[in-house]
Amino acid sequence: MLRKFLPSRHVKSIYDIKPSELTAKGVKAIITDLDNTLVAWDRPDATPELLEWFKGMKEAGIKVLIVSNNNQKRVSAFSHPIDIPYIFEARKPMGRAFRQAIKLLNVKKEETVVIGDQLLTDIFGGNRSGFYTILVLPVAQTDGFWTKFNRRIERRIMNFFKRKGLIQWEENK
Repeated sequence: MLRKFLPSRHVKSIYDIKPSELTAKGVKAIITDLDNTLVAWDRPDATPELLEWFKGMKEAGIKVLIVSNNNQKRVSAFSHPIDIPYIFEARKPMGRAFRQAIKLLNVKKEETVVIGDQLLTDIFGGNRSGFYTILVLPVAQTDGFWTKFNRRIERRIMNFFKRKGLIQWEENK
């Protein structure tokens, strides 16, 4: 059961995910979380570095869609100015939003990666739905109420993975 929480890959930041690596694996689309994956959960807009990352993906022919458990106001305010499609109130780790995402992107599951900072929502949801998953360290040191609760559980799972040698990097907490 714990294997469903193990990401296919783990990196420190989305900036460690290069378009050339993805296209070499046949990836045509990214389903990404928003809060603490792309920007801090309380940051309203994209950073210049993030805009460059989106641009690099687009130039490589990789579509990006944000799937967030947050509300429409938050996700829309972030996504509209940069013209990135999104799904809000996704209820991750449930599979409905992941299925909706590949339909909107017009891609196959095998051509898509799921990127996120949480094992209990992003990685578990992506793995349950059969996607290649990439875990990133959270962008911010702080979290919203429910995420704080999830992080306590995640720390226990991460410690198990570290003891088993399945994940090598350390969290910067």
